[in-house]
Amino acid sequence: MKGRTERPARVAERIREEISLILQNRVNDPGLAGITVTDVTVTGDLKIARVYYSVLGEDEERDAARRALRRSRGYIRRELGRILTMRYAPDVTFHYDAAFERGARIDTLLKRAAEETHREE
Repeated sequence: MKGRTERPARVAERIREEISLILQNRVNDPGLAGITVTDVTVTGDLKIARVYYSVLGEDEERDAARRALRRSRGYIRRELGRILTMRYAPDVTFHYDAAFERGARIDTLLKRAAEETHREE
């Protein structure tokens, strides 16, 4: 049953690409500026898509993006249903991805530790 595990991954990647294009070209909401779709996971039955996104900026920009995505959720799902040739348009949920921020914080801590080690020598 090799094909059963590959299809959700292919569908998730296609959804990621299409949502990125929808956000860039079709939605005219200033709250969606600066959003990057980082990952998408879908359930085995392809009915639910969890979309992970990141936003450059502070808490205000993140909150604005979250509200804008909530407002645009129905439109994005309709567009996905129109674009994808699937029996059902997946229900889309958006989740903030803080991996970039965690990576930047780790990078800062490593640089600080390297500077302290260099000063001690």
